[in-house]
Amino acid sequence: MKRHRPLQSPPSLTPKTSSSISSYYSSNKPNKNPLLSNLKQPPQNPNLKWASLNFNKSELFLPLTFPTGQTFRWKQTSSSQFTGVIGSHLISLTHLQHSTNDVSYCFHNTPLANQPAAKSALLDFLNMGICLNDLWTEFSASDPRFAELAQHLSGARVLRQDPLECLVQFICSSNNNIKRITQMVDFVSSLGSYLGEVEGVRFYEFPTLDQLGKVSEEELRKAGFGYRAKYIRGTVEVLQSKPGGGVEWLTSLRKLDLESVIEALTTLPGVGPKVAACIALFSLDQHHAVPVDTHVWKIATRYLVPELAGKRLTPKLCTQVADAFVEKYGKYAGWAQTLLFIAELPSQKALLQSLTNATAKDVKLQKIQGNEEEEGL
Repeated sequence: MKRHRPLQSPPSLTPKTSSSISSYYSSNKPNKNPLLSNLKQPPQNPNLKWASLNFNKSELFLPLTFPTGQTFRWKQTSSSQFTGVIGSHLISLTHLQHSTNDVSYCFHNTPLANQPAAKSALLDFLNMGICLNDLWTEFSASDPRFAELAQHLSGARVLRQDPLECLVQFICSSNNNIKRITQMVDFVSSLGSYLGEVEGVRFYEFPTLDQLGKVSEEELRKAGFGYRAKYIRGTVEVLQSKPGGGVEWLTSLRKLDLESVIEALTTLPGVGPKVAACIALFSLDQHHAVPVDTHVWKIATRYLVPELAGKRLTPKLCTQVADAFVEKYGKYAGWAQTLLFIAELPSQKALLQSLTNATAKDVKLQKIQGNEEEEGL
Protein backbone atom coordinates (compact mmCIF):
# COMPACT_ATOMS: atom_id res chain seq x y z
CA MET A 1 0.00 0.00 0.00
CA LYS A 2 1.35 3.41 -0.95
CA ARG A 3 2.28 5.63 1.98
CA HIS A 4 1.13 9.23 1.96
CA ARG A 5 2.88 12.16 3.50
CA PRO A 6 1.99 12.43 7.18
CA LEU A 7 0.27 15.15 9.09
CA GLN A 8 2.27 18.34 9.44
CA SER A 9 2.13 19.67 12.99
CA PRO A 10 0.92 23.26 13.47
CA PRO A 11 3.95 25.53 13.02
CA SER A 12 2.95 27.58 16.06
CA LEU A 13 3.31 24.53 18.27
CA THR A 14 6.52 22.92 17.04
CA PRO A 15 9.82 24.15 15.64
CA LYS A 16 10.11 21.69 12.76
CA THR A 17 8.03 18.76 11.58
CA SER A 18 9.52 15.80 9.76
CA SER A 19 8.06 14.46 6.53
CA SER A 20 6.97 11.11 7.96
CA ILE A 21 6.55 9.30 11.23
CA SER A 22 9.59 7.17 10.52
CA SER A 23 11.76 10.13 9.60
CA TYR A 24 10.45 12.07 12.59
CA TYR A 25 11.52 9.25 14.87
CA SER A 26 14.90 8.73 13.22
CA SER A 27 15.63 12.45 13.37
CA ASN A 28 15.67 12.17 17.15
CA LYS A 29 18.66 10.65 18.87
CA PRO A 30 18.05 6.87 18.88
CA ASN A 31 17.67 5.17 22.22
CA LYS A 32 20.59 3.07 23.35
CA ASN A 33 20.04 -0.30 24.91
CA PRO A 34 20.09 0.60 28.60
CA LEU A 35 21.07 -2.92 29.59
CA LEU A 36 24.25 -2.64 27.59
CA SER A 37 25.07 0.86 28.79
CA ASN A 38 27.56 1.67 31.51
CA LEU A 39 25.30 3.08 34.19
CA LYS A 40 28.31 4.23 36.24
CA GLN A 41 29.05 7.03 33.83
CA PRO A 42 27.77 10.50 34.83
CA PRO A 43 25.43 12.48 32.56
CA GLN A 44 27.11 14.17 29.62
CA ASN A 45 26.06 17.73 30.50
CA PRO A 46 28.09 19.00 33.51
CA ASN A 47 25.91 22.13 33.80
CA LEU A 48 22.80 20.27 34.90
CA LYS A 49 21.87 20.78 38.55
CA TRP A 50 21.04 17.41 40.03
CA ALA A 51 19.18 16.77 43.29
CA SER A 52 18.65 13.45 45.04
CA LEU A 53 15.25 11.78 45.12
CA ASN A 54 16.40 9.87 48.22
CA PHE A 55 15.67 6.54 46.56
CA ASN A 56 18.20 3.89 45.63
CA LYS A 57 18.24 1.44 42.76
CA SER A 58 16.23 -1.17 44.63
CA GLU A 59 13.30 1.27 44.74
CA LEU A 60 13.76 2.71 41.25
CA PHE A 61 16.02 1.33 38.55
CA LEU A 62 15.54 3.45 35.45
CA PRO A 63 16.40 0.86 32.73
CA LEU A 64 13.80 -1.52 34.18
CA THR A 65 11.11 1.15 34.45
CA PHE A 66 11.13 3.31 31.31
CA PRO A 67 12.05 1.26 28.22
CA THR A 68 9.91 -1.79 29.08
CA GLY A 69 6.56 -0.89 27.53
CA GLN A 70 4.80 1.16 30.23
CA THR A 71 5.39 4.50 28.55
CA PHE A 72 6.75 5.51 25.18
CA ARG A 73 7.46 9.18 25.95
CA TRP A 74 10.64 8.88 28.02
CA LYS A 75 13.95 8.72 26.15
CA GLN A 76 17.41 7.59 27.13
CA THR A 77 19.37 10.83 26.63
CA SER A 78 22.75 9.61 27.89
CA SER A 79 24.28 6.39 29.18
CA SER A 80 22.70 6.79 32.60
CA GLN A 81 20.02 9.40 31.96
CA PHE A 82 16.34 9.22 30.99
CA THR A 83 14.35 12.31 30.07
CA GLY A 84 10.63 12.90 29.78
CA VAL A 85 7.74 15.27 30.35
CA ILE A 86 5.33 15.43 33.28
CA GLY A 87 2.67 18.03 32.62
CA SER A 88 4.64 21.03 31.37
CA HIS A 89 7.86 20.02 33.15
CA LEU A 90 10.82 18.66 31.19
CA ILE A 91 12.69 16.38 33.60
CA SER A 92 15.75 14.13 33.53
CA LEU A 93 16.46 11.26 35.90
CA THR A 94 19.80 9.54 36.38
CA HIS A 95 21.79 7.13 38.53
CA LEU A 96 24.77 8.97 40.03
CA GLN A 97 27.64 6.72 41.05
CA HIS A 98 28.88 8.84 43.96
CA SER A 99 25.47 9.30 45.61
CA THR A 100 24.26 7.04 48.42
CA ASN A 101 20.66 7.68 47.44
CA ASP A 102 21.63 7.45 43.83
CA VAL A 103 18.48 8.27 41.88
CA SER A 104 18.68 11.97 41.07
CA TYR A 105 16.63 14.43 39.02
CA CYS A 106 16.92 17.81 37.34
CA PHE A 107 14.47 20.24 35.76
CA HIS A 108 15.25 21.72 32.36
CA ASN A 109 12.53 24.35 31.98
CA THR A 110 10.85 24.78 35.37
CA PRO A 111 11.30 28.12 37.20
CA LEU A 112 12.71 27.82 40.70
CA ALA A 113 9.43 28.92 42.31
CA ASN A 114 7.56 26.08 40.58
CA GLN A 115 10.04 23.32 41.31
CA PRO A 116 8.48 22.10 44.60
CA ALA A 117 5.20 21.45 42.76
CA ALA A 118 7.12 19.84 39.88
CA LYS A 119 8.94 17.53 42.28
CA SER A 120 5.63 16.55 43.87
CA ALA A 121 4.28 15.73 40.40
CA LEU A 122 7.41 13.66 39.68
CA LEU A 123 7.05 11.62 42.88
CA ASP A 124 3.38 11.04 42.08
CA PHE A 125 4.27 9.93 38.53
CA LEU A 126 6.84 7.49 39.93
CA ASN A 127 4.32 6.04 42.42
CA MET A 128 6.84 6.71 45.18
CA GLY A 129 4.21 6.33 47.89
CA ILE A 130 4.52 2.57 47.38
CA CYS A 131 7.54 0.78 48.87
CA LEU A 132 8.89 -1.57 46.23
CA ASN A 133 11.15 -3.43 48.65
CA ASP A 134 8.15 -4.38 50.79
CA LEU A 135 6.26 -5.67 47.75
CA TRP A 136 9.24 -7.65 46.47
CA THR A 137 9.72 -9.24 49.91
CA GLU A 138 6.06 -10.25 50.02
CA PHE A 139 6.05 -11.64 46.47
CA SER A 140 9.33 -13.48 46.99
CA ALA A 141 8.01 -15.21 50.11
CA SER A 142 5.13 -16.72 48.14
CA ASP A 143 6.90 -17.44 44.86
CA PRO A 144 10.42 -18.94 44.55
CA ARG A 145 10.64 -17.93 40.89
CA PHE A 146 9.86 -14.32 41.72
CA ALA A 147 12.46 -14.45 44.51
CA GLU A 148 15.06 -15.63 42.00
CA LEU A 149 14.24 -12.91 39.46
CA ALA A 150 14.03 -10.19 42.09
CA GLN A 151 17.70 -10.72 42.93
CA HIS A 152 18.64 -9.40 39.48
CA LEU A 153 15.65 -7.23 38.49
CA SER A 154 14.99 -5.02 41.49
CA GLY A 155 13.76 -1.47 41.01
CA ALA A 156 11.17 -2.13 38.28
CA ARG A 157 8.39 0.27 39.25
CA VAL A 158 4.86 0.69 37.89
CA LEU A 159 4.29 4.30 36.87
CA ARG A 160 1.26 6.52 37.58
CA GLN A 161 0.84 8.27 34.26
CA ASP A 162 -1.55 10.94 33.10
CA PRO A 163 -4.68 9.01 32.03
CA LEU A 164 -5.11 10.78 28.67
CA GLU A 165 -1.47 10.21 27.72
CA CYS A 166 -1.68 6.60 28.77
CA LEU A 167 -4.94 6.06 26.88
CA VAL A 168 -3.62 7.42 23.57
CA GLN A 169 -0.34 5.54 23.90
CA PHE A 170 -2.04 2.19 24.38
CA ILE A 171 -4.50 2.73 21.56
CA CYS A 172 -1.37 3.12 19.43
CA SER A 173 -0.03 -0.12 20.93
CA SER A 174 -2.78 -2.29 19.44
CA ASN A 175 -1.19 -5.11 17.40
CA ASN A 176 2.05 -3.16 17.22
CA ASN A 177 5.72 -3.30 18.21
CA ILE A 178 7.58 -0.98 20.56
CA LYS A 179 9.52 0.84 17.84
CA ARG A 180 6.41 1.56 15.80
CA ILE A 181 4.38 2.53 18.88
CA THR A 182 7.12 4.96 19.88
CA GLN A 183 7.08 6.51 16.41
CA MET A 184 3.33 7.09 16.62
CA VAL A 185 3.45 8.45 20.16
CA ASP A 186 6.32 10.78 19.23
CA PHE A 187 4.26 12.11 16.34
CA VAL A 188 1.16 12.68 18.51
CA SER A 189 3.33 14.33 21.16
CA SER A 190 4.72 16.76 18.59
CA LEU A 191 1.22 18.27 18.31
CA GLY A 192 1.65 19.66 21.82
CA SER A 193 3.63 22.66 22.99
CA TYR A 194 7.38 22.47 22.41
CA LEU A 195 9.31 22.40 25.71
CA GLY A 196 12.95 22.05 24.72
CA GLU A 197 15.72 19.76 23.55
CA VAL A 198 17.95 17.44 25.59
CA GLU A 199 20.95 15.75 23.98
CA GLY A 200 19.47 16.25 20.52
CA VAL A 201 16.00 14.93 21.40
CA ARG A 202 12.99 17.28 21.18
CA PHE A 203 10.35 17.14 23.89
CA TYR A 204 6.75 18.33 23.89
CA GLU A 205 3.94 18.72 26.36
CA PHE A 206 1.32 16.10 25.55
CA PRO A 207 -1.43 17.69 23.43
CA THR A 208 -4.69 18.67 25.09
CA LEU A 209 -8.02 17.21 24.02
CA ASP A 210 -8.69 20.41 22.06
CA GLN A 211 -5.39 20.05 20.21
CA LEU A 212 -6.07 16.39 19.50
CA GLY A 213 -9.56 17.31 18.36
CA LYS A 214 -8.14 19.41 15.50
CA VAL A 215 -6.61 16.32 13.90
CA SER A 216 -8.84 14.51 11.42
CA GLU A 217 -8.93 10.77 10.83
CA GLU A 218 -7.77 11.34 7.26
CA GLU A 219 -4.75 13.31 8.44
CA LEU A 220 -3.79 10.57 10.89
CA ARG A 221 -4.15 7.92 8.20
CA LYS A 222 -1.90 9.93 5.91
CA ALA A 223 0.54 10.06 8.81
CA GLY A 224 0.69 6.27 8.82
CA PHE A 225 -1.54 5.38 11.78
CA GLY A 226 -3.68 2.99 9.73
CA TYR A 227 -6.88 1.75 11.39
CA ARG A 228 -5.75 3.26 14.71
CA ALA A 229 -6.50 6.70 13.24
CA LYS A 230 -10.22 5.93 13.44
CA TYR A 231 -9.88 4.80 17.05
CA ILE A 232 -7.91 7.85 18.17
CA ARG A 233 -10.28 10.23 16.44
CA GLY A 234 -13.34 8.39 17.78
CA THR A 235 -12.00 8.28 21.34
CA VAL A 236 -11.18 12.01 21.29
CA GLU A 237 -14.73 12.77 20.14
CA VAL A 238 -16.26 10.60 22.88
CA LEU A 239 -14.11 12.28 25.52
CA GLN A 240 -14.97 15.75 24.25
CA SER A 241 -18.66 14.91 24.66
CA LYS A 242 -18.33 13.86 28.31
CA PRO A 243 -20.17 16.13 30.76
CA GLY A 244 -17.58 18.07 32.75
CA GLY A 245 -14.82 17.16 30.30
CA GLY A 246 -13.10 14.00 29.12
CA VAL A 247 -9.95 14.49 31.16
CA GLU A 248 -12.00 14.86 34.32
CA TRP A 249 -13.99 11.75 33.40
CA LEU A 250 -10.82 9.71 32.90
CA THR A 251 -9.33 10.89 36.20
CA SER A 252 -12.56 10.08 38.04
CA LEU A 253 -12.10 6.40 37.11
CA ARG A 254 -9.36 6.22 39.76
CA LYS A 255 -12.13 6.17 42.37
CA LEU A 256 -13.89 3.12 40.94
CA ASP A 257 -13.29 -0.62 41.30
CA LEU A 258 -11.40 -2.46 38.56
CA GLU A 259 -14.46 -4.06 36.98
CA SER A 260 -16.16 -0.67 36.61
CA VAL A 261 -12.96 0.88 35.23
CA ILE A 262 -12.60 -1.82 32.57
CA GLU A 263 -16.27 -1.51 31.67
CA ALA A 264 -15.98 2.27 31.29
CA LEU A 265 -12.76 2.20 29.27
CA THR A 266 -14.00 -0.44 26.83
CA THR A 267 -16.79 1.92 25.75
CA LEU A 268 -14.08 3.97 24.02
CA PRO A 269 -13.23 3.16 20.39
CA GLY A 270 -10.15 0.96 20.06
CA VAL A 271 -10.03 -0.02 23.74
CA GLY A 272 -10.42 -3.73 24.38
CA PRO A 273 -9.98 -5.57 27.70
CA LYS A 274 -6.19 -5.87 27.41
CA VAL A 275 -5.63 -2.20 26.51
CA ALA A 276 -8.08 -1.22 29.25
CA ALA A 277 -6.12 -3.27 31.80
CA CYS A 278 -2.89 -1.51 30.75
CA ILE A 279 -4.48 1.91 31.18
CA ALA A 280 -5.99 0.85 34.51
CA LEU A 281 -2.65 -0.41 35.85
CA PHE A 282 -0.38 2.33 34.51
CA SER A 283 -2.57 5.38 35.17
CA LEU A 284 -5.71 4.66 37.20
CA ASP A 285 -4.42 3.15 40.47
CA GLN A 286 -5.74 -0.32 39.69
CA HIS A 287 -2.68 -2.10 41.07
CA HIS A 288 -4.13 -5.59 40.67
CA ALA A 289 -5.01 -5.10 36.99
CA VAL A 290 -3.26 -7.75 34.88
CA PRO A 291 -3.05 -7.10 31.11
CA VAL A 292 -3.20 -10.55 29.53
CA ASP A 293 -1.64 -11.01 26.11
CA THR A 294 0.19 -13.94 24.53
CA HIS A 295 3.36 -13.17 26.51
CA VAL A 296 1.57 -13.08 29.87
CA TRP A 297 -0.39 -16.15 28.82
CA LYS A 298 2.86 -18.08 28.31
CA ILE A 299 4.15 -16.94 31.71
CA ALA A 300 0.91 -17.98 33.38
CA THR A 301 0.71 -21.43 31.75
CA ARG A 302 4.35 -22.07 32.59
CA TYR A 303 4.26 -21.09 36.26
CA LEU A 304 0.74 -20.37 37.56
CA VAL A 305 -1.85 -22.41 35.66
CA PRO A 306 0.06 -25.17 33.83
CA GLU A 307 -3.19 -27.07 33.39
CA LEU A 308 -4.20 -24.48 30.76
CA ALA A 309 -1.10 -25.03 28.60
CA GLY A 310 -1.97 -25.91 25.02
CA LYS A 311 -5.38 -24.28 25.12
CA ARG A 312 -6.36 -21.34 22.93
CA LEU A 313 -6.44 -17.99 24.70
CA THR A 314 -10.04 -16.78 24.96
CA PRO A 315 -11.63 -13.85 26.84
CA LYS A 316 -12.81 -16.29 29.51
CA LEU A 317 -9.29 -17.70 29.95
CA CYS A 318 -7.87 -14.16 30.05
CA THR A 319 -10.05 -13.54 33.08
CA GLN A 320 -8.95 -16.85 34.60
CA VAL A 321 -5.29 -15.95 34.14
CA ALA A 322 -5.77 -12.49 35.66
CA ASP A 323 -7.54 -14.09 38.62
CA ALA A 324 -4.66 -16.54 39.05
CA PHE A 325 -2.20 -13.64 39.31
CA VAL A 326 -4.38 -11.90 41.90
CA GLU A 327 -4.76 -15.12 43.89
CA LYS A 328 -0.98 -15.57 43.88
CA TYR A 329 0.19 -11.99 44.45
CA GLY A 330 -2.76 -10.13 45.97
CA LYS A 331 -3.80 -6.52 45.54
CA TYR A 332 -0.54 -5.55 43.80
CA ALA A 333 -0.66 -8.43 41.32
CA GLY A 334 -0.16 -6.02 38.42
CA TRP A 335 3.24 -5.02 39.82
CA ALA A 336 4.31 -8.66 40.10
CA GLN A 337 3.10 -9.38 36.58
CA THR A 338 5.10 -6.40 35.30
CA LEU A 339 8.37 -7.80 36.62
CA LEU A 340 7.61 -11.29 35.30
CA PHE A 341 6.82 -9.73 31.91
CA ILE A 342 10.06 -7.71 31.92
CA ALA A 343 12.02 -10.88 32.69
CA GLU A 344 10.71 -12.39 29.44
CA LEU A 345 11.93 -9.54 27.23
CA PRO A 346 14.77 -10.78 24.97
CA SER A 347 17.30 -8.29 26.36
CA GLN A 348 16.43 -9.24 29.92
CA LYS A 349 16.56 -12.96 29.24
CA ALA A 350 20.05 -12.52 27.81
CA LEU A 351 21.08 -10.53 30.88
CA LEU A 352 19.60 -13.09 33.27
CA GLN A 353 21.33 -15.90 31.42
CA SER A 354 24.70 -14.17 31.70
CA LEU A 355 24.12 -13.54 35.41
CA THR A 356 23.06 -17.13 35.97
CA ASN A 357 26.14 -18.43 34.16
CA ALA A 358 28.36 -16.13 36.20
CA THR A 359 26.75 -17.34 39.42
CA ALA A 360 27.18 -20.96 38.41
CA LYS A 361 30.89 -20.36 37.69
CA ASP A 362 31.29 -18.69 41.09
CA VAL A 363 29.67 -21.64 42.85
CA LYS A 364 31.89 -24.09 40.96
CA LEU A 365 34.99 -22.05 41.81
CA GLN A 366 34.01 -21.93 45.48
CA LYS A 367 33.61 -25.71 45.54
CA ILE A 368 37.02 -26.19 43.95
CA GLN A 369 38.63 -23.81 46.42
CA GLY A 370 36.83 -25.55 49.28
CA ASN A 371 38.10 -28.94 48.17
CA GLU A 372 41.63 -27.58 47.85
CA GLU A 373 41.47 -26.16 51.36
CA GLU A 374 40.21 -29.49 52.74
CA GLU A 375 43.03 -31.35 50.99
CA GLY A 376 45.53 -28.87 52.45
CA LEU A 377 44.24 -29.65 55.95
